[in-house]
Amino acid sequence: MKFTLDKDITYEQAVGRMFEMLGNSQIMALASSLNDYVMVRNVSCLFYDEKIYFKTDKNFRKTKQLLENPNVAMCWSGVQVEGIACNKGLVTDEPGQRFAEGYKKYLWQSYNKYSHEDTEILIEVIPKYVEIWDTSDDGYAFQLFIDFEKKQIEIKLYDEK
Repeated sequence: MKFTLDKDITYEQAVGRMFEMLGNSQIMALASSLNDYVMVRNVSCLFYDEKIYFKTDKNFRKTKQLLENPNVAMCWSGVQVEGIACNKGLVTDEPGQRFAEGYKKYLWQSYNKYSHEDTEILIEVIPKYVEIWDTSDDGYAFQLFIDFEKKQIEIKLYDEK
């Protein structure tokens, strides 16, 4: 999906467009670190309530990292997210089962291969700062910065033709 440059975009519109770009689900790169040891791996994500959700086994190394240092970075196709990861408990214990239902619907292959109800925990990532790279319809590269904490945005042209 093309993100169109609009210098009059509001914070709410920018957040809406970001999640529109991400859609219902994506495979995102997740970076985490602990004691100066950085890891990156792909995770199958769902997006709702202006947050990012994925599941992981509670026994994995990445889970240890997330629990001890919740600061994460995620990336998909020009959308770069910095945020805080929160353990929401077992996927099966989520009220309303929104994640489980979405995972079945949008990520069936992953759901079918990698679901272990007794060890899978739900991780919620609360975005703090987002940078979106794209090109306007007239060919100019730009960056859109979304500060979720200050509820502010900034648009910077990267270059001009």
